[in-house]
Amino acid sequence: MTVKIFYFAGLRESLGTASEDLALPAGVLTAGALLAHLAARGGAWAALAQTKNLRMAVNHDMAVADAALKDGDEVALFPPVTGG
Repeated sequence: MTVKIFYFAGLRESLGTASEDLALPAGVLTAGALLAHLAARGGAWAALAQTKNLRMAVNHDMAVADAALKDGDEVALFPPVTGG
């Protein structure tokens, strides 16, 4: 299964990429499992597992960790932002 991942705001800057196509290994079937898989890369990626209030969307709909993924899904990851 392959998904397209988009990184927004500070994630894009800290990870050094705006997006990627990723073939998921067997067993990575949910948004939460994807996040854990990415964090296992280490380095800046490890921060994904520790970012509080990290938001995820699957196919433009807000998603929770147990949201199922399927081939061709678009997953967006973005940290909370503030403004004023």
